[in-house]
Amino acid sequence: MNHCIKSLAVLLTLTSLSTPGLRAGDWPQWRGPDRSDVSTETGLLKSWPEGGPKRVWLFENAGSGYSGPAIVNGKFYTIGTRDGNEILLVLDANTGKELWTAKMGAILDNDWGNGPRGTPAVDGERAYALSGTGNLVCVNVADGKVLWQTTMKSLGGSIPKWGYAESVLLDGPLVLCTPGGSKGALVAFDKVTGKVKWQSKEFTDPAHYSSIVPAKINNTAQYVQRTEKSIVGIAASDGKLLWQTDFPGRTAVIPTPIVRGNEIYVTAGYGSGCKMVRIGADNKVEVVYENKVIKNHHGGVVLVGDYLYGHGDPTWVCQNFKTGAEVWSQRGFGKGAVGYADGMLYCLDEGPGVVALVEASPKGWKEVSRFKLDPQTQIRSSKGHIWTHPVISNGKLYLRDQDLIYCYDVKAK
Repeated sequence: MNHCIKSLAVLLTLTSLSTPGLRAGDWPQWRGPDRSDVSTETGLLKSWPEGGPKRVWLFENAGSGYSGPAIVNGKFYTIGTRDGNEILLVLDANTGKELWTAKMGAILDNDWGNGPRGTPAVDGERAYALSGTGNLVCVNVADGKVLWQTTMKSLGGSIPKWGYAESVLLDGPLVLCTPGGSKGALVAFDKVTGKVKWQSKEFTDPAHYSSIVPAKINNTAQYVQRTEKSIVGIAASDGKLLWQTDFPGRTAVIPTPIVRGNEIYVTAGYGSGCKMVRIGADNKVEVVYENKVIKNHHGGVVLVGDYLYGHGDPTWVCQNFKTGAEVWSQRGFGKGAVGYADGMLYCLDEGPGVVALVEASPKGWKEVSRFKLDPQTQIRSSKGHIWTHPVISNGKLYLRDQDLIYCYDVKAK
């Protein structure tokens, strides 16, 4: 298992360094360089002092929303609200000092919490962000000037019940998102000009809440996405539908797919469960397993070696990626999000705002340390919880609770 983890770390480091302007520890988009929520960082604390790791800074004016961070070249990018607008907000990642903001349009109004849901994507020169109401903007990172913008409505999309929650994908010369609808569920833009390169006319499901993952399967570059009832592979070259399989989703399908080689794993809450498929040489879909070992609502799961870790409703679960079998389950720590770095799981209990450091091991839940976020926001919806995922970047742990953004030092001395 350790050999697999080290090999994965090397691969992800090379992936992150292949993007111009990025450092090895940067976190340029949702779930990191390869959208796995697996950090390549080493030399991190293996336990925390009483009360948690040292807090480096606290920012208190991010406004409403559940957007996570993208961290590139010492800058922290997220989406928040201010003065009646959703905004792209940029801070100094090391000090928390505000650098600039860019307006993105009207604030999403929703009983479960107003404001943005998605995380920006950054290539070192430009930042891309999708608002809760479906406004996509491209912004110059030097000064916050909006370079181009468009709307999901103009592409045939309509706002999902809980708003657009997708985090846009940057992949080479393209930026991609999922407006959903009859014109084509997925769309690829030229990231510099904003010109539409293609729209997936053969796949027209309404948008749900998951985010696209780039993949190379059978030597074909493609994008894996899922909606409420479908999992698909879309050709990177022209947007054609390569393969499709059903998924028994209901209400809200949120977690990002996990892709390893020609195998794709998905999970969702509301009793939906999980499914793993293998794509054959002729794009034939083989179902490897489908069960309810993990029914992840929206905190995500991570794949470390051959094991998946995440909240499975009602317990935290370790699942064998190859077979789908449950390895262990653990009660006593509440539902929430997870990230991975340097052999450890960073688990967030979304209710009380407790963060736990847990060994990533198939031998069982091995909690080492925990602390509670303090202070906590006063503006969160009564129906909302702490839903922004933890991020580890350049020796720092970043967390968010609405208007409050926290930065902790987790580098071993």
